Amino acid sequence: MEIIGLTGSTNADLAQRLTSGEPVAEGHWLIADRQNAGRGRLGRVWNDGLGNFMGSTVVRIDTHQPPAPSLALVAGVAVQASVADLVPPPRCALLKWPNDVLVGQAKVAGILLEAVAGFVIVGIGVNLASAPRLPDRETAALSHYGPAPDRDAFAMKLSARFAQELAHWRQFGLSALVHRWQAAAHPIGTPLLVREASGQVISGNFCGLSEDGALRLQLSGGTVQTIHAGDVELA
Repeated sequence: MEIIGLTGSTNADLAQRLTSGEPVAEGHWLIADRQNAGRGRLGRVWNDGLGNFMGSTVVRIDTHQPPAPSLALVAGVAVQASVADLVPPPRCALLKWPNDVLVGQAKVAGILLEAVAGFVIVGIGVNLASAPRLPDRETAALSHYGPAPDRDAFAMKLSARFAQELAHWRQFGLSALVHRWQAAAHPIGTPLLVREASGQVISGNFCGLSEDGALRLQLSGGTVQTIHAGDVELA
């Protein structure tokens, strides 16, 4: 585990190392105290927050393992499991497809995957001490529900859980992962809105995941539509 003070983006730092031919071992984590050019999905800004977890690791791509995009589900399960016992009842931490962790309707963690030079860089941000203000969604920090978790202790917990989930993914495949992800997600029947890249908005109820990890959305007429990409919100 490598901790740095200030950087633009831990994902970008690891990408630069990989493209320059510098060896980066699987299981190595790069963690920043502060970052000023962090990114979320769809180009969103996800920056800074002293005391929060902002880190990235790499996973080597292999044709004998499940599809690389499903690493978003691996990371989601690992983050949710690491956060769950830090949220006191009656609240709980739940997964929202494809890779957010929510408490209620507020986002407490996000994940960004990028493929570079035969690896997937897995970037994770978790609001431990503070939450960034976003114009289009509610956010929260774990400090809102109790003492702010120690960043370094949380990093060790998350890295161990991610390694465990990664090994399960490789050994047992995507079907077992989908089952584990659904068990940690909001309930079947939860109303959702999906904004596709075209701008079209689809509304329906959460109907679980498909065998390949895509979102299944039951529409008002009863038909089920499979969503492979889109921006999902709780309706």
